[in-house]
Amino acid sequence: MKALVLAGGSGTRLRPFSYSMPKQLIPIANEPVLAYVLRAVRELGVTEVGLIVGTRRPEIEAALGDGSRYGVRLTYLPQDAPRGLAHTVSIARDFLADDDFVMYLGDNMLPDGVVDIAREFTARRPAAQVVVQKVADPRSFGVAELGPDGEVLRLVEKPREPHSDMALIGVYFFTAAIHEAVDAIRPSARGELEITDAIQWLVSSGAEVRASQYDGYWKDTGNVEDVLACNRHLLDGLSSRVDGEVDQESVLVGEVRIERGARVVRSRVEGPVIIGSDTIVVDSQIGPYTSIGRGCVVTDSRLEESIALDEASITGVRGLRGSLIGRAATVGISDQGTDHFRLVVGDHARVEVAA
Repeated sequence: MKALVLAGGSGTRLRPFSYSMPKQLIPIANEPVLAYVLRAVRELGVTEVGLIVGTRRPEIEAALGDGSRYGVRLTYLPQDAPRGLAHTVSIARDFLADDDFVMYLGDNMLPDGVVDIAREFTARRPAAQVVVQKVADPRSFGVAELGPDGEVLRLVEKPREPHSDMALIGVYFFTAAIHEAVDAIRPSARGELEITDAIQWLVSSGAEVRASQYDGYWKDTGNVEDVLACNRHLLDGLSSRVDGEVDQESVLVGEVRIERGARVVRSRVEGPVIIGSDTIVVDSQIGPYTSIGRGCVVTDSRLEESIALDEASITGVRGLRGSLIGRAATVGISDQGTDHFRLVVGDHARVEVAA
């Protein structure tokens, strides 16, 4: 089996961050989303991975290299513009050949893995097998209508009146039968080749298409709220480790990871918290569910349930909560009174808040 990982989207819901970095490289618990995806693929025993990339290929390639650190071999497959999920299958045709493959959206987090579902697919080998999960509002998703034995009867993309609450969650298993289906469909009303149309073509042609329900944690990290929620979830599984320096006046409570080269001085850190390498935390309180990247400086501040990306600087801010601070951004103080507040700050920004 091979893998096709999609990382060509523009990430409009994550602006301003996606202006300056691919959304698939947003760090969660100090690791880019794509790192989690590649590890999940490797857990399936897959080593050959085709990675669909758009205009942000240089940044993604710089971050992932040849994939060897994740135990896979990456082949970069350029896409000139987002033209639908089925279009990515078409442009990956030579790479995929006639092999079975898993298609995985590069901004999806399924930390519990899909190993059991992959085994089901390998054992039965339907033409396609989709991964679904019950959702409260199916109107924002592709929806699968299922028969009593898990067979897919119908797929509908973002239905106005859903007849099922089983949403497609961005992982698909295919045999080579999908290529004929992709060749047979035409662009949808929004001008894209929809993978739901291709799978529906298989259903209508009498091919076996099945669905497997995923009961684990799933998040589409397409907006700030979901990034922060996913960060909280992953930090819940954090184990303490101190590779950096913590002075005698500092207090660590709960699960705290301090990476090599980081320093904590006269500060209180209440986990789960991860502090990246070469970061300095001085005279500050770091509350639960916070990830601080590499090379950051946090001085005389209090923050919790937040993410600070690499080289961010936070000074004199004592009520930062539920915030996402971009790379090399600077958050400081002004001379006005304040209470708690929330920030979404893009890369290289400068923000002053009330002192």
